[in-house]
Amino acid sequence: MSDSQKPTFLVSAYSDPIIVRINGKANYLNCNAFREFIEQMLSQDSQHFLVNFANCQGMDSTFLGILAGTALELKKKDPPGTLTLCQLSERNQELITNLGLQNLLRISKDKDENEQCAHFDSLSNEEVSDAKSVLQAHESLAEANKKNVVKFQDVISFLKNQVEQNETK
Repeated sequence: MSDSQKPTFLVSAYSDPIIVRINGKANYLNCNAFREFIEQMLSQDSQHFLVNFANCQGMDSTFLGILAGTALELKKKDPPGTLTLCQLSERNQELITNLGLQNLLRISKDKDENEQCAHFDSLSNEEVSDAKSVLQAHESLAEANKKNVVKFQDVISFLKNQVEQNETK
């Protein structure tokens, strides 16, 4: 990915675990929508998250703090939830371990989880079509009542990114 491309967070919000793929750099400039998405999923009692770092070109302390906060919130759930990171580059793993975050979350070396992490690399046309349908449904909700714009803006943003990313494949 070139530096001129906008960083994105692609999500599979209806899977278990919820899968997030980071494309580009994850930093204070772009991680607010990611944080809001995670908060929304936690409020809906989602307990398992799998974050794919295969295309992550780096992260800053703000993003690392969001990961730490997410892991702490998941530990409070009954039963405790999990935040698993997979396909970390050597540099990104170093950033995680330098802050001791490996004690709060899981760094996957498990083959099955790494296959789940690759989810977005193998989306079928049917799944892209489903994402478009879900996007259209949420856009309709926002159009039907302006109060819904705030409620669904993050979901709409993530779905737009997912659809756009998969249409360029």
